[in-house]
Amino acid sequence: MNHNIKIMADSTCDLSEELIKKYDISIVPLCIVMNDVSYFDGIEVTPEQIFAWADKNKTTPKTAAITLENAIHLIEPFVKEEKDIIFIGISGQMSSTCNVLRMLGEELEYDRIHVIDSMNLSTGIGLQVLKAAEMAEQGIPAEQITAELTGSREKVRASFIIDTLVYLSRGGRCSAVTALLANTLKLKPMIIVKNGAMGVGKKYRGNLPNVLMKYAKDLEADMLEASPERVFITHSGCEQKILDMIEEYLKGLDYFKEIHITRAGGVISSHCGPNTLGILFYMK
Repeated sequence: MNHNIKIMADSTCDLSEELIKKYDISIVPLCIVMNDVSYFDGIEVTPEQIFAWADKNKTTPKTAAITLENAIHLIEPFVKEEKDIIFIGISGQMSSTCNVLRMLGEELEYDRIHVIDSMNLSTGIGLQVLKAAEMAEQGIPAEQITAELTGSREKVRASFIIDTLVYLSRGGRCSAVTALLANTLKLKPMIIVKNGAMGVGKKYRGNLPNVLMKYAKDLEADMLEASPERVFITHSGCEQKILDMIEEYLKGLDYFKEIHITRAGGVISSHCGPNTLGILFYMK
């Protein structure tokens, strides 16, 4: 194992505590701003608290990049140990987090901070973080890991089904009219991450369990061409029976070595609202 590499990611990577510990990943939290008070994502505020605040105030919290001060505090120990730091962050089109880390490298005059813009969000980042960690375990040097991740990031398939458009509309990411119309028609859009930005894919109709099964089946052809290492089911508070249903379906494909179910953190939850669910994987 290459002990001289430290893998870091921001809190939007939505990896479980278990995976973070297993691969010894350091997480830098983004900030969630409610009533002009800034909270560290995943440390000082939970998705449940965010939903309660958003519903009470009929708005979504603002989200902000990591603070330079906090990033320095988290990174300095590894700089002192002269480690190669590989930081994988949320898409530069969605947050200035990667830029903060680049500035930090200049600030500390340390040229061994390798910043990778995942061009993704949620476990679309998490997949890349685990890939980097596994490569580091194999003793592969930081420059090679950085080149491999940058070269293969467009192979990540990240999509989600949004149960309610209320949160996207509150956050200004879709109009109130669209949100109202979707709710009236029971439409649930598929949000796809492409080239670092979120776009709308297929629109499904019906109740959430049926829609999620249709969505999973629509992804099946791609999944059977995917990298078989792992697949993520990432959600913002879906009922257990829904999670079990999707997990059973993925097990039934008899294709992936690992199926991980992870809970979306505060940033993703703030924008997408409750009952959002995505299936995320790498293409070969």
